[in-house]
Amino acid sequence: MRSAPSNLTPRGGGQPLRLALASLLALGLAVAGCDQKPSPEPPRAKPEATADRAVKPHPPAPAPVEKASEQIKDTYQWYCAQCHGIHGKGDGINARLLTVLPRDHTKADYLETRTDEQLFQAIKSGGLAAGRAPCMPGWGHTLDDGAIHGLVRYIRELCNCEAS
Repeated sequence: MRSAPSNLTPRGGGQPLRLALASLLALGLAVAGCDQKPSPEPPRAKPEATADRAVKPHPPAPAPVEKASEQIKDTYQWYCAQCHGIHGKGDGINARLLTVLPRDHTKADYLETRTDEQLFQAIKSGGLAAGRAPCMPGWGHTLDDGAIHGLVRYIRELCNCEAS
């Protein structure tokens, strides 16, 4: 079995059991959340933008100039392949347990319509926060922004596409 990438082990000596338990807990919560259908929200009036309410988007990553590193590919295998599959086809071992199938990262038809920033936010904050499937957990508390940008670059490699 493959171990966690070295830069992602917990501080304090790297305790794989804690990481495994946390991963299982996250998966359990994701599966439990997928059984619920979100209730439609009534349309809301748009609030006026004010300086204290203005939301600043995360700065976009620099244009990818190199392929994803082996470390990023290992990160994908460790955190994403359980649902998205080892080749990114949406056929991971947990995919059959979900009511909303994981995205196939090898299909460009959908991924070309998403910006790198949209993919970044979906990985960082989770599917529901990005207006997508509630089954996708957010990884922003586990992965740093550099790793998430690397995952976006790797997803672009898998689909052989760029953002439109």
